[in-house]
Amino acid sequence: MLLGLKRHYKKRCQGRMRKHVGDLCLQAGMLQDSLVHYHMSVELLRSVNDFLWLGAALEGLCSASVIYHYPGGTSGKVGARRFQAGPLPAEAANRHRPGAQEVLIDPGALTTNGINADTSAEIGRAKNCLSPEDIIDKYKEAISYYSKYKNAGVIELEACVKAVRVLAIQKRSMEASEFLQNAVYINLRQLSEEEKIQRYSILSELYELIGFRRKSAFFKRVAAMQCVAPSITEPGWRACYKLLLETLPGYSLSLDPKDFSKGMHRGWAAVQTRLLHELVYASRRMGNPALAVRHLSFLLQTMLDFLSDQEKKDVAQSLESYTSKCPGTMEPIALPDGLRLPPVPLTKLPIVRRVKLLNLPASLRPQKMKSLLGQSVSTKSPFIYSPIIAHSRGEERNKKIDFQWVQGDVCEVQLMVYNPMPFELRVENMGLLTSGVEFESLPAALSLPAESGLYPVTLVGVPQTTGTITVNGYHTTVFGVFSDCLLDSLPGVKTSGSTVEVIPALPRLQISTSLPRSAHSLQPSSGDEVSTNVAVQLYNGETQQLVIKLENIGMEPLEKLEVTSKLLTTKEKLYGDFLSWKLEETLAQFPLQPGKVATLAVDITVKLDFSCQESLLQDLSDDGVSVSGFPLCSPFRQVVRPRVENKAGNPPEGGKPGDVSHGKTLEAILNFKYSGGPGHAEGFYRHLSLGLHVEVEPSVFFTRVSTLPATSTRQCHLLLDVFNSTEHELTVRARNNEELTLHAGEGQRMAVQVDKFSFESFPESPGQQERCAHTNQLEEERREARGLEMSRKLGICWQIPSLKRTGKASVEGLLNQLVLEHLQLAPLQWDVLVDGQPCDCEAAACRVGDPIRLEVRLTNRSPRSVGPFALTVVPFQDHQNGAHNYDLHRAISFVGSSTFYLDAVQPSGQSACLGALLFLYTGDFFLHIRFHEDSTSKELPPSWFCLPSVHVRAQEGRA
Repeated sequence: MLLGLKRHYKKRCQGRMRKHVGDLCLQAGMLQDSLVHYHMSVELLRSVNDFLWLGAALEGLCSASVIYHYPGGTSGKVGARRFQAGPLPAEAANRHRPGAQEVLIDPGALTTNGINADTSAEIGRAKNCLSPEDIIDKYKEAISYYSKYKNAGVIELEACVKAVRVLAIQKRSMEASEFLQNAVYINLRQLSEEEKIQRYSILSELYELIGFRRKSAFFKRVAAMQCVAPSITEPGWRACYKLLLETLPGYSLSLDPKDFSKGMHRGWAAVQTRLLHELVYASRRMGNPALAVRHLSFLLQTMLDFLSDQEKKDVAQSLESYTSKCPGTMEPIALPDGLRLPPVPLTKLPIVRRVKLLNLPASLRPQKMKSLLGQSVSTKSPFIYSPIIAHSRGEERNKKIDFQWVQGDVCEVQLMVYNPMPFELRVENMGLLTSGVEFESLPAALSLPAESGLYPVTLVGVPQTTGTITVNGYHTTVFGVFSDCLLDSLPGVKTSGSTVEVIPALPRLQISTSLPRSAHSLQPSSGDEVSTNVAVQLYNGETQQLVIKLENIGMEPLEKLEVTSKLLTTKEKLYGDFLSWKLEETLAQFPLQPGKVATLAVDITVKLDFSCQESLLQDLSDDGVSVSGFPLCSPFRQVVRPRVENKAGNPPEGGKPGDVSHGKTLEAILNFKYSGGPGHAEGFYRHLSLGLHVEVEPSVFFTRVSTLPATSTRQCHLLLDVFNSTEHELTVRARNNEELTLHAGEGQRMAVQVDKFSFESFPESPGQQERCAHTNQLEEERREARGLEMSRKLGICWQIPSLKRTGKASVEGLLNQLVLEHLQLAPLQWDVLVDGQPCDCEAAACRVGDPIRLEVRLTNRSPRSVGPFALTVVPFQDHQNGAHNYDLHRAISFVGSSTFYLDAVQPSGQSACLGALLFLYTGDFFLHIRFHEDSTSKELPPSWFCLPSVHVRAQEGRA
């Protein structure tokens, strides 16, 4: 028994000695010797169950093998095996070549001291280096032996760390994690706080080494919390903050907000939120409120989608509390270790979905004056076309918006935003961020309801210089944090462009009128917007003056002004000028300085058709209307009387054609084109429109027009049947005629003596008509022109005394061809003179027994030669009872022949023939001049031979 104990003790001592000698060889750099001694120590100690030393020998064997396989060390770069010491002998090198047979050493072949004398021979015969897989197995075996001893926790932990480093080199992360998991649960003696921090830090580093970043971040966060444990009298908040910052990559968390706008969210949001809260708390305990505000802003910006409603409220309240002492800015924050925290713009408070640069209002939009080459060609280039210039302009158009802003004018950008917070969001100091030109942003403040939908917000500003301006984004102040939000960093934002050209300043024109505004908004076919609409109600034929005040409300002088008008499409025939003005009086007040006012007077003249409809004329004819007036039972009264009751409603367009009470509507647009200041020098102008809505009520109608001959061949009587279609008493008068009073719904006939006309200024020859594309249109224009001239000479006016309204009535459109022929002077003008005095109107006086001279004069106004003609003078007496006495050969005697002869008369020529008569008795005599029918007279129309009737009154001769 003693012998067995002695032998057991001897092997344990030999094994421990071998282990000790292996340690010394390893320290001396004798790698192969250490491997042999470690291996022999393992065999000896395993046989005697000396587990503590056996684990140490195994750990030594693993260390030597690691040095052999990984000469660069476990903490260095993994590479091929390299010998750091001098070269081995050639024999040893041959012995240890790859593939050599491994021969284990027989333990019985040892000397009494446990060391074989021929150590080199043992090395030469065996290769005891472990393979990479065996290294890990031996580490596991060694750690299992260490775990049998309660006080061996430190060396067990150390062995775990070594094994992890080897596995990290071998890229066996899962097996390494098992060793680290075992190391976590190793029970060490009572450690100090610093040792605990160091232990967790090393675990974090090892997890980082094997690629377990989240596990590494977990233990580093545990180490950070250990820095401020309650048991520490002076908590290390700075060390805690530093360690917390180092945990961020492990939780896929970056302090740069740009990393969160690239796509989907990475990492566990709940853990990230907890970590950010800890950073905020640590920053506050460090005494750095700016840092706390930055981290809290980052939390609200990046984790907003993962916070509950209550958490959103709590974070917002905390942020407002912090910013009350230290407002949030857009400046980077530098940390002591050199790290810089970028600014955090709150782009989600509110969230912007669409950004649109708005064009100026239609009345303020600048327009370019067209050049000869067109707007698309630059005047700076001498070439009409260049592919290089066109290409560069195409790229420029892709960047710029196709409208311009004006220097000094308020420009607008519309944002569609919504509030994701569960409470009302107050946004202060919201304005635009621009570049390119000097721009004065006018900040706005808004309040968005809780979880609102898309809400339009308009941001305004004033460009102070010219050039190209780019809207880069906007700035806000929310919860005390000032943010610069750039459009490039906003995900999901729709925009039609952010670059626009700013042209030089232009004046601003504001118009006001003497008429009330209209509820009707005119919509021109061109699509232009009408800035102001006015309305007026007029009777047909009435004229009213519209006074327009032109005020320059801009900062530049108003130098140029052009005024044009456009009548919108209407079914009604309009005669004359609807709108007329004299611009010279207004331009005399130019240039119009800022703040000054000029006036422009525009005459609105309503002149529609004054004729009555055919259906109404048929009704009058069937009712037996007399020439002197209309009876009370006339349909005229039946049509007109109900007008008051139906006035409120708009009658349908397809109503009864004979309804003369139906009012008409006329619409027109006044266009003001103006310019001035630097913008005028660059060829820009502005356009302003005034819409005019005119309700036209009927005044008088001419139901029938006819003519009667007058005593003079150069005059005739125009008979007009006038009807009062208003509800008031109305008076009508023509030039040099008495007034005709008409009651409401009453009609009377009015006779006007007019001079015949000579329409020589209008084309009559067939040649001119052939040159006209539309002969009917030419004839219509000639007829209208004749009617206009007729209306001017007639001067028919109406007046409604009760309303103090006056107007003019026109016969344009009423005169048919027959009436016009009766009103037109014949091309052959005949004059009869008695004793040298024309006898066209009044009777010529003569003495009985005294011969009187009779002269017939012809003036040819036609374009052809006429004549010769033969005329016979036939005297007669009118008994005023329808009977004429032609047997006067005893009362009248001709001195010479009673037949007169006229030679041919050239165009614009004149001819005359003379004769004499002798009256034998007193009385009133008439001379009828009759043409002889021949081939010459038959070629001409009968209306060309219209001679005046000659009235001669023979009186008693002198005694």
